[in-house]
Amino acid sequence: MNLAPLTQRFVLHFGEMGSRWGINRTVGQIYALLYVSPRALNADDIGEALAFSRSNVSMGLKELQSWNLVRLQHLPNDRREYFQAPEDVWAIFRTLAEERRKREIDPTLSMLRDALMEQPSAPDDIHAQARMKQMHDLIELMTGWLADVQKMDSATLVSLMKMGAKVQKLLEVKDKVASTMKAGLTGRAAAPKLVEPPAAVPEENNRS
Repeated sequence: MNLAPLTQRFVLHFGEMGSRWGINRTVGQIYALLYVSPRALNADDIGEALAFSRSNVSMGLKELQSWNLVRLQHLPNDRREYFQAPEDVWAIFRTLAEERRKREIDPTLSMLRDALMEQPSAPDDIHAQARMKQMHDLIELMTGWLADVQKMDSATLVSLMKMGAKVQKLLEVKDKVASTMKAGLTGRAAAPKLVEPPAAVPEENNRS
């Protein structure tokens, strides 16, 4: 199985970039190949295309399976296992985000929650705990947003991404409206009350 020039360039680049993202170069190249392949591939196909040993291919596929980034398939009258990447790129994004949350963010949040339960007495620890609180609140806000994103379908995600700077403008308008309403309410509360004129005295009382 020989790779076409464009495919080969993508696979090699993805392997190099993968190593910078904390992914093994071999795993990165295997995934890149599965991503652009028009059909499911077995371990022999992958090893031949990338010139990898069977053991390297096997370890790479196990790593990708642990990340839920590849699907295992079986073909009729073929005992070999075939692998394919999800076709929906947004499904890949959601899977990566979820797996990174479980592996990297959740342990950090757990440590920060434990740290915030402490009652430090040393000034340095009090300062450190305050900084940890800021980090905890930011991470929790981001994970909450990510959880909401995970529930969206692909079409909604595309629409959200395309909004871009429009979201910021919308928030600016909201803040201006809120400020205007607050100023109006404050001015109304501070306005002096009108003094009502004294009630007219009935003529009968005046005659008496």
